[in-house]
Amino acid sequence: MLMYRELSWWYWAVTAALLIAGLAGWAGAFHAATALSALQVLHFRWREGRFAAFPVQVRLAFTGLLLLAAWPPMKGLFWVPAIGTTAQVLFGYCLLARGLSLLPWNRREPWSWRLLRRTLTAAPVRGSILQGLPAAR
Repeated sequence: MLMYRELSWWYWAVTAALLIAGLAGWAGAFHAATALSALQVLHFRWREGRFAAFPVQVRLAFTGLLLLAAWPPMKGLFWVPAIGTTAQVLFGYCLLARGLSLLPWNRREPWSWRLLRRTLTAAPVRGSILQGLPAAR
């Protein structure tokens, strides 16, 4: 699901390219990806009006993951956001957002294995996974 008409898609596309460039050897790309991610946090905080907004949570968690990966013993962790961000850009599937949607303050129903399965296997949706989950049966 290529959503190239949305600014958020471009943020993720550039971030994915920077992460791939970093994995290919350009160390400065990791710093640029982290800075762009921090910019996204600020932009979406301004747009959504609060840090608790789901799009801001996703970007905060992503930035935290990049900061953790910047610690030399954790450098291999950069593969996780590189693969995940590429999947987000190409297919609209964000495992991080799906995981965050399962946290107690983001879900509308009790946690269950069925909810986990529905969350992980639901087709990519335009917008937030919070609105795109199939109804519980």
